[in-house]
Amino acid sequence: MPLLKINETLAIEEDEISLRFVRASGPGGQNINKVSTAVELRFDVWNSPTLPEPVRARLARLAGRRLTQEGVLVLLAERFRTQERNRADAHDRLIELIRKAAEPPPPPRKKTRPTLASKKRRLESKTRRGAVKAARGRPGGDD
Repeated sequence: MPLLKINETLAIEEDEISLRFVRASGPGGQNINKVSTAVELRFDVWNSPTLPEPVRARLARLAGRRLTQEGVLVLLAERFRTQERNRADAHDRLIELIRKAAEPPPPPRKKTRPTLASKKRRLESKTRRGAVKAARGRPGGDD
């Protein structure tokens, strides 16, 4: 059974993916009613033995509405007019989605406090600005 390579450390088996060919919607001329060129790819995210648990959880979150109640990811590829290109498109979209899910989230930001020097600079600039504004008053006249 061939493997579908996701990245250096992750690959899923082809038999985990099921493909169904359906009729595509939209324009297509005489061919549209006779040939099933659209591809419906199904991948069981929750029961996949090859995906680690954190990747599985992130993939389920990324999938959004494309994930069924049973945890099956459904991708419909009907962009192209041939079955082969739609199949490749569906595989590529699945791989890209799993790649995004395989990236670990960035660590949370550590809170830092401003340095004493930056606090002093801020206060000095406020004082200077205040002095400039105070000097803007109307000219004092000896009426």
